[in-house]
Amino acid sequence: MVDVGTGLLGVGAALSVGLSALAAGIAEKSIGAAAIGAMAEKEELFGKGLILTVIPESLVIFGLVIAIMIMQMAA
Repeated sequence: MVDVGTGLLGVGAALSVGLSALAAGIAEKSIGAAAIGAMAEKEELFGKGLILTVIPESLVIFGLVIAIMIMQMAA
């Protein structure tokens, strides 16, 4: 039988991934809009805009690493 502590560890892991993904989405919204605006004026800024748009995804990777570490505690 699974105890309450293990269930709370699962909730914590889910929150770490979910909230980091939400934060990355909010950050990408602003960065993407600015990058499109910059590319509309100067097309050679495409590479920089692409890199800046991908950077917030590291937040989700960090959240996933934390979730894996939390789930290791449950085993």
